Amino acid sequence: MFNYLIGLLTDKGATFRVIEHPPEGNSQRVAEVRGTTVSQGAKAMVCRIRGAEFRVLAVVPGDRRVDLKKVAAIFGFSRASFVPTEETVEMTGCAIGAIPPFPVTPDMRVVVDPALSGCHDEIAFNAGRLETSIVLSTRDYLRIVEPRVESICE
Repeated sequence: MFNYLIGLLTDKGATFRVIEHPPEGNSQRVAEVRGTTVSQGAKAMVCRIRGAEFRVLAVVPGDRRVDLKKVAAIFGFSRASFVPTEETVEMTGCAIGAIPPFPVTPDMRVVVDPALSGCHDEIAFNAGRLETSIVLSTRDYLRIVEPRVESICE
């Protein structure tokens, strides 16, 4: 995943930097070792929507929680849940806490809360592994991923 991300960001001309740090998946603690704010952290949660054939990657600031009802409603459904840990790890190839805010399957939909995308010039995230982070221009992230920007925080 890390090499894929570096290749993608480089190919797309993104402004980013890589930070090596002790392994950490907790939003508060990893922000401290990165030297960023918790709200800059892009927390990516894989969701399943009851009745939908696709998965959703819900991306929120590190200090916020995903509102599953809002995620479901965005796509015209009433119920959503987080994908179980084992399935998430298998699908993404990443440990929990290391999932980057990029789709990992062709049919995965990405939704980003404006509390993340509209508040910081840069976002930060673990880059597929707990000991490596990427700090990326928010504008470049939005340009490359083209996510839906919707209110999905509790």
